[in-house]
Amino acid sequence: MKQTELIMGMPITILVEGTSVSKTDLEAAFDRFHEIDEAYSPYKITSEVSRINKGLEKAKWSSEMKHIISLCEQTTRETHGFFEAFYNGQFDPSGLVKGWAIQQVAHLLKSRDLSHFFIDAGGDIQVSRPANNNTPWRVGIRNPMNREEIIKVVGVTHEGVATSGTYIRGNHIYNPISKKPADAIASLTVIGPNIYEADRFATAAFAMGPSGITFIESLEGFEAYMVDNNRIATFTSGFERYSISS
Repeated sequence: MKQTELIMGMPITILVEGTSVSKTDLEAAFDRFHEIDEAYSPYKITSEVSRINKGLEKAKWSSEMKHIISLCEQTTRETHGFFEAFYNGQFDPSGLVKGWAIQQVAHLLKSRDLSHFFIDAGGDIQVSRPANNNTPWRVGIRNPMNREEIIKVVGVTHEGVATSGTYIRGNHIYNPISKKPADAIASLTVIGPNIYEADRFATAAFAMGPSGITFIESLEGFEAYMVDNNRIATFTSGFERYSISS
């Protein structure tokens, strides 16, 4: 069963295989995406993020919001300041919440005994295969210079795959160190143990520019594929074990 909806300003597709999946399962998954969007979008005036930016006192913040802020602060520390959710006094956790939202929905599906699925939210992907099925899901990496072209295909069974780049949303990633848009590379795809981890580190590593691939190399359990502005691809030492074709 497959369904696509436009949420968080992007198309989100959920594909669940198996006879036990129902329309109610997919409705619950998309309801969770909508719920997260309503709470964390900096563009919705009624969201909790917007209300915080307008002065909502800390005592009234939800426990989940406090948890998200804690995750943002943790990511800032772990990326040496290249991830930052606070800009000029305004809070925007979008660089972390997207992957976290996908992971939340993955947990929801698994709680309903669904273990064979593919979630694609604006190009960031979480997959799952049953324990007795080693056939990988195939995920294409687009050419940042020509998004109609797939330049690499990777196979994953349970990992998250996140891509940061300029070819869909333009220069939307900010380098908090230089305080300028991050534009030193064209795209960076990160494969991690889950989409939350892959996405938050992909965002920060993209902001680092060419040294971002070295940062991902230093993380245990992560691999990456980078395309620079000269169309030259660089990848981490273990990336090829995921590669199916080019």
